[in-house]
Amino acid sequence: MSTNDQQAEGLRDLSRPGTEGSGAYSAQAESRSDKDYSLKESCGIFGIYSFSGEQVAPYVYKGLIALQHRGQDSAGMAVFDGKKVRSHKGIGQVDDVFRKGSLEKMPGAIGIGHVRYPTVGECTVADAQPMCLKAGEGIALAHNGNVANFGSLRRSLEERKWKFDSTCDAEGILKEFASAYREKKDIFEAAKACMETIDGAYSVVMIVDGKLVAMRDPYAIKPICYSQTKECFAVASESVAFDIDRLPLSGFLEPGEVMVVSEAGRVERRVLKRVRQAHCMFEYVYFARPDSNLDGKLVYEARVELGRRLAKTAPVQADIVIPVPDTARPAALGYSQASGIELVEGLIKNRYVGRTFIMGSQSKREDAVRLKLNAVVPLVEGKKVVLVDDSIVRGTTSGPIVKLLRDAGAKEIHVRITCPPIVGPCFYGIDLPTYKELVAVEHSVDEICKLIGADSLAYQKIEELVAAIGMPKEELCLGCLTEKYPTPLGKKLCVQLKKEDGGKGRVWETA
Repeated sequence: MSTNDQQAEGLRDLSRPGTEGSGAYSAQAESRSDKDYSLKESCGIFGIYSFSGEQVAPYVYKGLIALQHRGQDSAGMAVFDGKKVRSHKGIGQVDDVFRKGSLEKMPGAIGIGHVRYPTVGECTVADAQPMCLKAGEGIALAHNGNVANFGSLRRSLEERKWKFDSTCDAEGILKEFASAYREKKDIFEAAKACMETIDGAYSVVMIVDGKLVAMRDPYAIKPICYSQTKECFAVASESVAFDIDRLPLSGFLEPGEVMVVSEAGRVERRVLKRVRQAHCMFEYVYFARPDSNLDGKLVYEARVELGRRLAKTAPVQADIVIPVPDTARPAALGYSQASGIELVEGLIKNRYVGRTFIMGSQSKREDAVRLKLNAVVPLVEGKKVVLVDDSIVRGTTSGPIVKLLRDAGAKEIHVRITCPPIVGPCFYGIDLPTYKELVAVEHSVDEICKLIGADSLAYQKIEELVAAIGMPKEELCLGCLTEKYPTPLGKKLCVQLKKEDGGKGRVWETA
């Protein structure tokens, strides 16, 4: 089946027999050998309820476009028209999945959408979201985060005779909720049951029997915000999804909070199980768009402050400051402001490369970097350079970038990283499943400096990172920096991976 055929097949009427779940069709798993070894986020979610009955598919589409940076492997949408839920999803970016005429076939005043990068399961149409289940008027779910106990959750559901059509943890959340909802006949009680059994990060938006539902895990690890007007109610991973739809940012879901939106603009909200705030620090360092507001903090300002603080704790005599585009730009500006060293766009990113860099003839990491980045020789040649980047994870791309500047004639290259060394895996939505892939686990800063070919290397200090974000340390998840994980299972998985000599893969898929 071609990609276009898969997308056409994805436009499903869930009122028809035989279309329950996401297994009505399948696709070959996309090869993961194309991984570019940069950090990956798991997903972006969007949901909206129009109280006037306006068609919401265009709003969902635009919201997903704004969240495209959170996942480029698949995209999808589910819409409720008052009688039934229709779903359309496929492999690729939003514009690949929703082509001319797609939105017109998605009538309804309630809609949810999703963009995905898989940290659980594969990249197949069956694993794409939203996940849909025929139950009453229909349930559809989209999820951002990672279920740390997905293995045991799935086994429990299978013992209760639930059949899985995908390898995605979102299906586990969907069916755990549906199981509780069928028993309790109450959305809040069903959501509370999920919070008692699911460990990990989950910001969720659902369509449940003609209502829009939003849910955040008891630690509020992954972001989710809302917009409320007289005309509509919307939720999204980031506030930029509201900007594109000209909607105001009204607030953020609390840890363990559930919001249920129904007809006539009624919004009911309850905090069902609040443990503490443990917001993912990487959202501020790397993942979120700089123009997003996350839990009351503008990401752009946090990144500029990261650069300012790094300039004070890791100064160097240099001629120019160069950011690694695009996420390090605000931090490089902050470094320039605090140090007085001129900011120069010495690296230009090719925005049209896509995935062509994975072709066999371009398999070397250096070639891959040169396809994506180009050094501006007249700006770099003969200069002492401060190269600002947001993180070093595996160390496989930093070296080629340094070499790129060296080949362009840079006299010295001093690398400054706005995030502290990553020394632990993530169980909550960042694709860092094992210790073995983290260069800072077995190498000192001096050793990493030699590995990447820099003249000097300095990382942000954890205390400075916390201060730049502007939240108390106890309100951030710093697990990958400190190995102190917020959830009970996260702490156990950390110990388990160490016993397994660093880990062999995504442990949460079996935990």
